[in-house]
Amino acid sequence: MSTEDTPDPREQLMALAEQFYDQFEDGDVPRMQVPTRTKTNIEYDEDKHVWVYGDRTSTRTAKTVSGAEKLLKATYTIDFLLQQIEEGRSSTLRELYYLSESWDLDEAQFGSQDESNSLIEDLEIVSGATREDFHMRPEESGATIMGPLRLREQTRRGEREIHCQKDVGEGGYQIPNNPDTIDFLDNDADFVLCVETGGMRDRLVENGFDEEYNAIVVHLKGQPARATRRITKRLHDELDLPTVVFTDGDPWSYRIYGSVAYGSIKSAHLSEYLATPEADFIGIRPQDIVEYDLPTDPLSDSDINALESELEDPRFQTDFWEEQIELQLDIEKKSEQQSLASRGLDFVTDTYLPERLDEMGVL
Repeated sequence: MSTEDTPDPREQLMALAEQFYDQFEDGDVPRMQVPTRTKTNIEYDEDKHVWVYGDRTSTRTAKTVSGAEKLLKATYTIDFLLQQIEEGRSSTLRELYYLSESWDLDEAQFGSQDESNSLIEDLEIVSGATREDFHMRPEESGATIMGPLRLREQTRRGEREIHCQKDVGEGGYQIPNNPDTIDFLDNDADFVLCVETGGMRDRLVENGFDEEYNAIVVHLKGQPARATRRITKRLHDELDLPTVVFTDGDPWSYRIYGSVAYGSIKSAHLSEYLATPEADFIGIRPQDIVEYDLPTDPLSDSDINALESELEDPRFQTDFWEEQIELQLDIEKKSEQQSLASRGLDFVTDTYLPERLDEMGVL
């Protein structure tokens, strides 16, 4: 999905509501079909090089009490979103959950935020729009950018231009909820480096890695928010910059890489909009644990189960990942990014990253 072909969210939401009324008028039981959001319904799109939902669908139907309540909640939510868009206002996903408590029918109110979040995702899928188009936002993720990039952003006080090294403090430029409001003006970057942890991000900035290697450092802040993945994709696609993802060496961090490169199960309907399939993994490999004799922790039972699950995950069914995961299961160890400090605080910026980037042809 690109900003050019995104449908008008008001028209799409209205069309969905009208569909329910038409079903009533025709004597049909109201229903809404959405893709089944499970790993078994994920497939690789050879043309777009991302993971998307397959053909399996789930039907929300008023034939059952629970199904009728889901459609009722959808109708109330559509009405709220249309009003919000019309008034040019926005709200958070958390606020939507609490807001439903003011709706006049108890059956329309959400029982948990997971329920309201899931409904927003359903509406994205069936409308072809995004929650950002609905003026819905998550709580601030706090993810940032530091690097040789000048951009223009829209603020409540008008436009402003920012250089993501010269005009920001050590914390960097905070990524807005909707990165499509940003215009990239110019840059002197050679590549994008996405970093999982705040500690490693701070080490790179303190050591001047972004300046010495002309890198745009994107702090993922753990599992990256949609805004972080979107701006990463834009940096790669629009500025034609190689993109690498630097994480810890454990199964949960591999999934962080997977969400950046291939998309996540929750947002597979937006993979083309959010995922950067050309992104390469430069994180701590089991191979590094062995070669550098890094400090480690033993794998927990949940780690082992996650690794075995990843062997069955289509996003990780490559020779590289199968080799690394099998090695990790064999050595039964995991390691963090900051374990590289066992070789000195400058090792990561002077040796590890330059050598890996050189091997990958980025430097």
